Amino acid sequence: MYKYILFDFDGTVFDTVEGITKSVRYALNKRNIDAPLESLRCFAGPPLGLTLMEKFGFDEEEAARAVADYRERYLPIGLYECSVFAGIKELLAELRAEGVKLGIATLKPLHMARTLLEKEDMLQLFDVSCGADPNNMHQTKAQILSSAMEELGADAESTIYVGDTKFDVHGAHECGVKCIGVKYGYAADGELAEAGADYLAETVEELRNLL
Repeated sequence: MYKYILFDFDGTVFDTVEGITKSVRYALNKRNIDAPLESLRCFAGPPLGLTLMEKFGFDEEEAARAVADYRERYLPIGLYECSVFAGIKELLAELRAEGVKLGIATLKPLHMARTLLEKEDMLQLFDVSCGADPNNMHQTKAQILSSAMEELGADAESTIYVGDTKFDVHGAHECGVKCIGVKYGYAADGELAEAGADYLAETVEELRNLL
């Protein structure tokens, strides 16, 4: 068993897609752009501003304004349109009982992740939680993961990362860490395998068996 297990947040520990997609659509509607919620699932996880630039062709200034509009809805409403994936809390408690050090490494702004973890009485399950600076859209998953490992004193060989998108796989590999890709999250079909995930888990129970 690995000594250090780090988790992504959106799509891995919490199912947050409803609040994220509805808040993205809110920001788009302010610009007379409409899109089906299903087509906005790709916004759950990666940096919001960069994804707006890639998917809708916004320049950096317009993306920053759209992120501000997104937060108009997300902070009071969308943040709470979520739930913990069934079985995750029990898995985390089991891993802690085994003496494993656990952490969160997410591109979600840290205060948002911590708010939800506290709400679900889960913050104490993690030895460290690292998240994004909400004013820096250029942060990478590798930078966040590296910070979490540094806080834990974790070496790459003793660490594994659990995430649900190609960004998680690439970030883990940049840090020299193996990655479990969870297919119950928000990746497109085949995305995790194509990205080179070291292991795949269809369900939380499969993730438990792997870990």
